[in-house]
Amino acid sequence: MAYESRGRARGGSRSNADTIRIQRDRAGFGGARAGVRGETMTAETITFPLLVGAVHWIVVQLAASLAHRFGTAREDSAPYADVPAPLTGLAHTLVEPLRQWDGFWYKNIAEQGYGGFGIAKAAFWPLYPWLMEFGSDATGAAPEIAGYVVSNLAFVAALALLYRLVALDFDRAVARRALWAIALFPTAFFFSAVYTESLFLMLAVGALLAARLGRWWVAGAVGLLAALTRSQGVLLLLPFAVLFLQQFKFQPRRWFPHAFGAALPVLGPVIFGWHLERVVNDPQYPRAYRAFIDVQEQWNRYSAMPWQTLRAAVSGSDRADALGVQDSADWGWIGAFVRDPSWELLTSEPFRTRVADSDTLELVCTILFLGLAAVGLRLLPLYQTVYLLPGLLIPLFGPSSVHALMSMPRFGLTLFPLFVVISLLVRERRVGVPLAIASAALLVVLTSQFALWYWVS
Repeated sequence: MAYESRGRARGGSRSNADTIRIQRDRAGFGGARAGVRGETMTAETITFPLLVGAVHWIVVQLAASLAHRFGTAREDSAPYADVPAPLTGLAHTLVEPLRQWDGFWYKNIAEQGYGGFGIAKAAFWPLYPWLMEFGSDATGAAPEIAGYVVSNLAFVAALALLYRLVALDFDRAVARRALWAIALFPTAFFFSAVYTESLFLMLAVGALLAARLGRWWVAGAVGLLAALTRSQGVLLLLPFAVLFLQQFKFQPRRWFPHAFGAALPVLGPVIFGWHLERVVNDPQYPRAYRAFIDVQEQWNRYSAMPWQTLRAAVSGSDRADALGVQDSADWGWIGAFVRDPSWELLTSEPFRTRVADSDTLELVCTILFLGLAAVGLRLLPLYQTVYLLPGLLIPLFGPSSVHALMSMPRFGLTLFPLFVVISLLVRERRVGVPLAIASAALLVVLTSQFALWYWVS
């Protein structure tokens, strides 16, 4: 089934590949049995993502709230040492442990905009903090509460859209496994945190689904929103191009006006640059319109080839040595645990800090993602491969001198074809269930780390 679907997605026409629409048509004139199948498919596209989303939220929220309530937090890392006041009521339990790290930056932007303090905030794209600001103004709640609601609702919507897209290219069984894989991945707590992962995943999958169905103005408009959420959004132009040519071939007369809709994501960086030029009044940065590019140096990122980045992640780099830090993976914490496998060691701040700062998670996830992407070259539809590879490889051209593979375990979350590959490889329950339990256990551990201000990704 997977190979047949892959062939249709790569070369087949829209009418041959659109299995959901075929089911709908058959329901109209093919008898009661087809109608029941169509109704079952429609119901499952809603109920199953809701189930997976609920399980994800319960696991993450319990881990975060319990850690926040009973654990001891490290020193925070709020932007400009501007530590927000503790939240009150239910938000103190639900939202506060999930607003850490970048969540404070988004709160700062929602409240103060992009002006002031140089261009450091230009690393964070605007749609998410704009939604936080709108939600806060509309309800009177703190911006991070609005962000928390946006993230969790967007994740459920993203699961529903992803289910439809994967079922369209493969089948419902693959779609179900893909949803479990992404929802229980060890770093999936970012989907419930005050981060952009959920919003971007929803918009990217929604845009690709619309493009897959030939609804190009919808695809372009949603893709534009994705390109205002993260820099990666503009890369939707690449899978758009694949799907566009599959549907309209090399026949320019058929391209218009659909091509104008497909090109809309290119406006994302243009709008953000225009906004930065308008609000950033710092004489040190006369070209504020490109601040989202120039700011990378302030986040310790530099240019390198991917193999140099991987080498730095394994054995270190000269840049890190010059700063007196270690940017390579440190496996020493494993030896420390082998020598003293005690609960006291596992829960001690020095050990948890050593694990958090070891960069082993970054290296393991990056190797896993690269391996899955390689396998995906054979298993995935072409447009999914074209979406996946740039999102995975481009960060390897810009390592950090502090963490060579900084944020890679988080960046991979929105590259949904990785989880499609997992669902294609892990078909048997006797393998999948133990893997899901182990992954969920790691999700609990990393969520607890995040809630207490330990570095995760």
